[in-house]
Amino acid sequence: MGIFSRMGDIINSNLNAMIEKAENPEKITRLIIQEMEDTLVEVRTSAARNIAETKELSRKADQYDARAKEWAAKAELALTKGREDLARGAVQAKQQSEQLAEVVRKEIEILNESVAKADSDLEKLQAKLNEAKAKHKALMMRGTTATNQIKMRKVMTSSKVDDALQRYERMERKVDELEAHVEAFDLGNGQSLESQFAALEADDAVEAELAALKKNLGASKVKSVKKVAANK
Repeated sequence: MGIFSRMGDIINSNLNAMIEKAENPEKITRLIIQEMEDTLVEVRTSAARNIAETKELSRKADQYDARAKEWAAKAELALTKGREDLARGAVQAKQQSEQLAEVVRKEIEILNESVAKADSDLEKLQAKLNEAKAKHKALMMRGTTATNQIKMRKVMTSSKVDDALQRYERMERKVDELEAHVEAFDLGNGQSLESQFAALEADDAVEAELAALKKNLGASKVKSVKKVAANK
């Protein structure tokens, strides 16, 4: 079973359970991302074990090759000594070592194919994971924006805002009434401080104009007296 089919079974099982419970999309997205991340870790761990086993099997294959060479040398030695029976046994042992080496190499090929498949699947899964995270981030941003818009509309359509504004207007009217009472106290107790200063300034203006009139009248009288005296 491939990692995508396996992961799909897990996700579909969890998704079906969540849909039955009417869970929200944000939780479903987080579940998918978590499953993908867990699968990545599992596949990488499995690939690492396969690579380590491949190295171990390579050493075994080399050992079997070395034994095959040793038995070949022994078979030649036995023939030179006229011991065909020993040579035959050495050839059989050599063939067994070669067969074992071939079996090990086939196991290495299978493991290499598995590692290559895992590498390809990991690359695809990582791309899918990046895409899922990007979509999850966009979904979260859209959800936050929508939530804020809903809150704003609730505030704007709520009667609490109008009630607060009405209370504010009532408070303004109370302040106006208090200020009116202050002005009423000024009216009842005589002129206010500002009106008294204004009166003083007005008095100074009147006195200045009166003095000017007196001066003009005085000058006119002097001219009349001089004119009468000249006629005489």
